[in-house]
Amino acid sequence: MKLTPEQARTLIEAQHPDPFSVLGLHGGEVVALVPGADRVWALGDAEVELTEVVPGIFAGEWGEPSYRLRAQNAQATWDFDDPYAFAPVLGAMDEYLIGEGTHKRLWEKLGAHAITHQGVAGVHFAVWAPNARRVSVVGEFNFWDGRHHQMRRLGATGVWEIFVPGIHEGALYKYELLDASGKVLPLKADPVGFGAEHPPAQASVVRKLGLHRFGDGAWCGTRAQAQERHAPISIYEVHLGSWVRVWDEGGRPLSYHELAEKLVDYVCDMGFTHIELLPITEHPFDGSWGYQPIGLYAPTIRHGRPEEFAEFVDAAHKRGLGVILDWVPGHFPTDDHGLKEFDGTALYEHADPKEGFHQDWNTLIYNYGRREVSNYLLANALFWLEEYHLDGLRVDAVASMLYRDYSRAAGEWVPNKYGGRENLEAIEFLKAMNAASYGGAPGIMTVAEESTAFPGVTMPVHEGGLGFGYKWNMGWMNDSLRYFARDPIYRKHHHNELTFASSYAFSENFILPISHDEVVHGKGSMLGKMPGDDPEKFANLRAFYAFQWAHPGKKLLFMGQEFGQWSEWSHERELDWYLLNDPRHAGMRNLVRDLNRLYRETPALHWGDCDPGGFSWSAADDAEASVYVFERHAPGSEPVVIAANLTPVERTYRIGLPQGGHWVEILNTDSGHYGGENRGNLGAVEAETFTQSHRDYSAEVYLPPLSVVMFAPHSN
Repeated sequence: MKLTPEQARTLIEAQHPDPFSVLGLHGGEVVALVPGADRVWALGDAEVELTEVVPGIFAGEWGEPSYRLRAQNAQATWDFDDPYAFAPVLGAMDEYLIGEGTHKRLWEKLGAHAITHQGVAGVHFAVWAPNARRVSVVGEFNFWDGRHHQMRRLGATGVWEIFVPGIHEGALYKYELLDASGKVLPLKADPVGFGAEHPPAQASVVRKLGLHRFGDGAWCGTRAQAQERHAPISIYEVHLGSWVRVWDEGGRPLSYHELAEKLVDYVCDMGFTHIELLPITEHPFDGSWGYQPIGLYAPTIRHGRPEEFAEFVDAAHKRGLGVILDWVPGHFPTDDHGLKEFDGTALYEHADPKEGFHQDWNTLIYNYGRREVSNYLLANALFWLEEYHLDGLRVDAVASMLYRDYSRAAGEWVPNKYGGRENLEAIEFLKAMNAASYGGAPGIMTVAEESTAFPGVTMPVHEGGLGFGYKWNMGWMNDSLRYFARDPIYRKHHHNELTFASSYAFSENFILPISHDEVVHGKGSMLGKMPGDDPEKFANLRAFYAFQWAHPGKKLLFMGQEFGQWSEWSHERELDWYLLNDPRHAGMRNLVRDLNRLYRETPALHWGDCDPGGFSWSAADDAEASVYVFERHAPGSEPVVIAANLTPVERTYRIGLPQGGHWVEILNTDSGHYGGENRGNLGAVEAETFTQSHRDYSAEVYLPPLSVVMFAPHSN
């Protein structure tokens, strides 16, 4: 026997530093690790019973180039392929790129892949754990016993791999790791797993990619034009689990298959151009809304399998809708089965909590300066864009990534190498992510949720910027909500809260967001924020939406706010759809639908969202009346003039007009169709040759109380 009892003991105790160097066929001897077996045979042209060296380890001479194994105990006899008879799957170039941190298609090599290797079907597992003493893949297929499938370490990369024959798509698995001292760590989910069990269960699931055949070539070929800064972009933000529930089936959320019909139909009917999904990356806690993900490479099983999510995206594309994913590279949860101290060390996170722990969210922070971690995240961005044809990524909590002192007091953060507060490593990661995303998936867009004045967020990387396509305009959102929440009697003292945004509206490519963050945690719903009695609340909110759609910047509205939901959003129940039986709520939805239609069909309302040539004030300083008048323009198209009366007083008001003729009232938020009182201008006004607001033409118009009215020349 070439195998020594000491070697056998370390193998069965899963303590051998290199099990592949002993197990399998070496020098005419087969060594088999079969815990739980009483007898084992090598099978080929011959059949040889192997000798038990220690319980679970069997060895014997073998003269053929290949073999299978047969094992027997008191309960059963079974034949199987020995996982230690297979050569590595990953090649030298993969090792080199992974070690260098430049493998942009990392998901094709790490994770669990159902493949045929050396003519045998099975699953190849690979995971990065450079400081582990031993890594095993465990699952139902080996009784969750880490002795069975001890993995092979590949060189100095820190990647461990094994091909396990005979298991298939749908198998549950985790990784069992020993840290450098030999301590067994909590079982870990796969950082590059493509599927997971239904929470609160925590195992990863072997899932095949590419099972859905996309038919969205036409959309993908033209989406660059649909997502550029002069295009109309109006986004419906959705939490899939609480949009609609199936109450006759226990209140379950809709499946991806159902959403591909119901949600896509609804968003198309409402005239939005995009659906933005709160994170659907797998997450253990419903109450995190997906913002504390464990499975960055897995669409949540709450709504179905990966190919069903792909079906949903494809269905949206076939109807001309873009799909944006909220993506969270800013932090990750402390759950033991996640990335926390993955191999017994601070592998993905910083070891120092001053750099690696978010106090606000009780979450960990990625170490963006570690090349393998940066590679892991960058490849994840490309994964969603390439594998699922997503049209954009909205990056959550960018400000927390950019600044080392984010939400930290003096002494609670570590300065950068220059002594500053900027997180230089995160900045470089974001630049690399944007460059790779735009380069690897033409026509996509990336969006930053960034709440500070960090310069150049939407400036191209080659010009020194971060490289995002768009940025949420948090300043506009805060100022506008603060203004509209005021009693109208006081608004004249805060007139600049609506005019100030125009001073920086074109410093970045902005999206105007009314997101889920504005209707939770005691903030009230949009309708609930409005002052006055119920009719005034509805009138104020109608005026707010029209002001938002008329103001420069792309649009975003969170689900339920389009029909004026009274209550705050809760992830635990569906939206209050019954409110649509009330004409006031149905009217609010009619308004949002018409705003989207006007916005899409009228170049002046969208061409200049990110271009100063598309906007000008006509009356910006009438604080006493709380009236605002401005114009929107587009090259080669008729202008639109917008007038807002934000007091509960009806007014006859002279507005300047950029040209003479017949001006049609193309929208009036006081229309009865929207739940208003049907007060207006009888459909149109005539321009007079009378100078007003530096315009040669003007007209006296009727402005209903708490309203926004839009006018366009008759030819429009």
